[in-house]
Amino acid sequence: MGRIIKWLFVLVILCFAVVVAYALVGSFPPPTHELTIPVTIDVD
Repeated sequence: MGRIIKWLFVLVILCFAVVVAYALVGSFPPPTHELTIPVTIDVD
């Protein structure tokens, strides 16, 4: 019984660390830059 509680505690700590890491990485905005591409429209 003690082993199950120990493993559950370790699992909860790991899940918490993953959620915190995801929140930190997810809070950074993606790199943005202006992109201008000329478009030729062929109308017949």
